[in-house]
Amino acid sequence: MNKNVSIIYDTFGRKVVLINDIRFKGKRKEDWKAVEEYLKEYVGNFYEIAESSEKIFISSDFPDEYTGSESRLTLKGAVAKAKANASQGIPELIQIAASKSYSENTKKKHASDAKYGWYRYDVRFALPVYDDVSGQIHHYNIYFAKMLVRHDADGKKYLYDLLGIKKETSSPLE
Repeated sequence: MNKNVSIIYDTFGRKVVLINDIRFKGKRKEDWKAVEEYLKEYVGNFYEIAESSEKIFISSDFPDEYTGSESRLTLKGAVAKAKANASQGIPELIQIAASKSYSENTKKKHASDAKYGWYRYDVRFALPVYDDVSGQIHHYNIYFAKMLVRHDADGKKYLYDLLGIKKETSSPLE
């Protein structure tokens, strides 16, 4: 997996996952099958949240949920493109996850895979915006999202999805 991703700090000292390449570049629509295939490379791995040392595992259901969830189906335009390209920084997004919140599972379909509930973490990532004339990176747009993690009956925590992706209205990274 060849990636050009790093963790940086913004001017307020907050961590941001900097994704330097736009891998998924559909003009009209994103190729979600290609995103799903890319995400399969993470399956079976785990990554640690730096703030809490919690291990977050990647299960085989993650790629399908990330690309086919109800929340993803409602995404359009730049936000859909942002979610597709955020897939390149999954390990780093887990590493910078912060502001953990908990909610109980309320759906029967998740009785065992989220037996101990759900956790949401705040994450931020930046994607390049290219100059139309030169093709060089002009600036980076910063996005905020909630990382959804399920707490399984086996006691492990599994990455489930990235929700509520929003472009920050603050000044972009130069």
